[in-house]
Amino acid sequence: MQKIAILCSGGDVSGMNAALKRFVEYALYKKMIPYFIYDGYEGLIDDTIKEAQYKDVAGIISQGGTMIGTSRSQRFLKKDFRKKAIANLNKREIEGVIILGGDGSFKGMQKISLEAPHIRFSGIPATIDNDIAGTEYSLGVDTALNIIKYAIDAIRDTASSFKRAFIIETMGRECGYLALVSALTSGAEMCLIPEKEYDIKMYEKRFRKEINEGRSYFIAVLSESMNKTEEIKEWFESTLGIESRIVILGHIQRGGNPTVHDRLMASHFVTYAINGIIDGVENKVVCYNGDGFGYKHIDEVAFKQYQIPKDLLSLML
Repeated sequence: MQKIAILCSGGDVSGMNAALKRFVEYALYKKMIPYFIYDGYEGLIDDTIKEAQYKDVAGIISQGGTMIGTSRSQRFLKKDFRKKAIANLNKREIEGVIILGGDGSFKGMQKISLEAPHIRFSGIPATIDNDIAGTEYSLGVDTALNIIKYAIDAIRDTASSFKRAFIIETMGRECGYLALVSALTSGAEMCLIPEKEYDIKMYEKRFRKEINEGRSYFIAVLSESMNKTEEIKEWFESTLGIESRIVILGHIQRGGNPTVHDRLMASHFVTYAINGIIDGVENKVVCYNGDGFGYKHIDEVAFKQYQIPKDLLSLML
């Protein structure tokens, strides 16, 4: 009976627990022995690896975060610690490992896959930033977008009541996907992301015209990667004379009850990952694009930069 393990690495996302539930249930259905690796690559080094059963995943599908923990491991960058991690897998005769994570996690996967060619590794994109090359969707994105949507909708109520400008900062590291989609779907008047240059004079001209025509409040959505949240607040107040407030959504975007879409995507991602390992697909990341699910080699994913689709960028005014 083949032994297979799963770990979560990097930032947690809603949908990881749904993935863990599917992992255990589908692995057992396929007559495999599933293992949990706790606390990401740190747990792989420290040998916190335990066999998983149905009872371990009962009731977790509705919970955000990950019940097996996660980490950002600096030790895993060193070959000696990776050797220790491989030894921990070898002593249990684990033949396949699924890794849920983002760009840094996949770079780690690429390194260990070269040093343990007898073990099949499969990656699942899991980051709210949605900044993984080769896939249009990463696990957790839909839940994060819905949390941002609820926040902006609520903020708009008070913005209109007090006639203020609200500058809302989303996560995204170096990628503006969350800010862009949130701005488009919430009707924000301003959106600043690193992927597109902006003309502050153009905004001034447009907003002055709207103020003259009766507009009394504004919603601006900025990606954290812009580092201009305070600057834009000051601009609204000094240039347009509108009292302004900043709302930094922060880590609230990572948590919460996963949406139906993320629960379903978790099931698809894990199913493809396990099937790939069974079928001999080595060192691939399960990706989702317009033509559905497929596999891309880790080198195509871990060392390329994600680009927001041009048709999405074209919707910005």
